Amino acid sequence: MTDFDSELSYPDDFDIAPVRLTVDLGALADNWREMARRSGTARAAAVVKADAYGLGLEDCGVTLYEAGARDFFVAVAREGVTLRAYAPDARIYVLSGIWPGQEGMFFEHDLVPVLASEEQLAFWMSVTSEYGDHPCALQVDTGFNRLGLPLEDAIAFADDVSRPASFSPVLVLSHLHSGDTPASPLNQKQLSAFQKVAEAFEGIETSLSASAGIFLGPDYHFDLTRPGIALYGGEAVVGVPNPMKPVAKAEARIIQIRDGKKGETVSYGGTYQLARDSRLAIVSAGYADGYKRALSGSGVPLRQTVAQGGFGFVAGRKVPVIGRITMDLTIFDVTDVPASDIAVGDYVELFGPNIAVDDVARAAGTIGYELLTSLGLRYERRYIYPDE
Repeated sequence: MTDFDSELSYPDDFDIAPVRLTVDLGALADNWREMARRSGTARAAAVVKADAYGLGLEDCGVTLYEAGARDFFVAVAREGVTLRAYAPDARIYVLSGIWPGQEGMFFEHDLVPVLASEEQLAFWMSVTSEYGDHPCALQVDTGFNRLGLPLEDAIAFADDVSRPASFSPVLVLSHLHSGDTPASPLNQKQLSAFQKVAEAFEGIETSLSASAGIFLGPDYHFDLTRPGIALYGGEAVVGVPNPMKPVAKAEARIIQIRDGKKGETVSYGGTYQLARDSRLAIVSAGYADGYKRALSGSGVPLRQTVAQGGFGFVAGRKVPVIGRITMDLTIFDVTDVPASDIAVGDYVELFGPNIAVDDVARAAGTIGYELLTSLGLRYERRYIYPDE
C-alpha cells in the first residue's frame, strides 16, 4: 500500500462529467409563482410526477413547497411517499388512484387517491368502511376517453342519496385534451361538460386545468389549477411565445474534434455525406442519455448532404447534428465555429437557455415532456437554489 491515492486530488465531478444537467430552482419557483398569478382566484397546485418531469422530485418538491405550493400531484403512490418528507403539511394527490395492498401507504403518509373508475370507487368505499374516513378525489371523463367516470355516471353518483357517508371527496377533477390549442372548439365542449359536474358536486372543490388550461382564462380555472410542464420551462400552448423561464440545461462534453474531408460519410450507415471539408465535434451524449436518435434525421435518403435533425449550442453559435446519433455519442458540425473558440473538453448545450427544449423536441418529432422525462441516469446534476 502506498500513499499515492492520498496524494491524488479530484476535480468537481460536474466539471468533468460526460453529460451534465443544471437545474435552476430559482426559475422553477418563479415559474410556479407566475402560474399562480395567472390562476387568478384559483389556488395553484404543482404537478411533480415522473420525478418532477425528470428534474428531481426531492429538490424540485422542496423548492415548490417553499415557493408556496400546498397541493401536489404525483402519478403513483411511491412518489407521494417520497414527497411527503419534503412537503409535510401539503395535500398530495395520487393520479393513478389506489390498488389493494396500498391502504397502509395512503393512510400512513396521508395521500389522497384520485379515483377514476367504478372498481376504484367500490374498493375505496370498502377501505373507508373498515379503516374510517380519509380524503379522496374523483376524476370525471369529460371527453378525453382516458381515466375517469363517464359524465352521466358521475352526475348520477353525485345525486345518489344512498352513497355511503364515508365517501367524502375533497376534489372533483377532469382534464382537457386540447388545452394547448386555444382555438379548438373541443375546449368549450369540455368546459360545458365539467360545469355540469361542478354543479352536481356543489360544495366540493373542482379542478379542470393543467398548464395549458390556465392560459385559456378564468372560466377554466375553477378552484384549483394543476400546472406541470410550464413549471419546468416547457411550452404549454402551441404557436405562441413561451413566457416561462428555462429551468433545465443539458450539456455534453466534447471528446474529440476531428477533420473530415468533402465526400466522406459520417456515423452509422454512412447516411450523411460531407458537402465540404469540415470540423466535427464528437460529444459524449446519445440516445441512452435521452438525446433522441430521431434528432439525427435517420431515415433521410442515403448520402444526405443537408443537415436535418437537432442543433446544439457552443461558443455562441448553433451547430447542427450530423450523421446518426448513437447510444453514447453525437456528432456536431462545428466548421463555422472559429477553431480558437472551441476545444476538447468544452461542453455543447443540448437544450437550455440557448436551445429551447421544445425546439429540440420538435426536431425529434416529439414534445418537451418526453425529452425531459427521458433524461438518462448518467447526468451529473447541479441544482442552483433560489438564494444563489
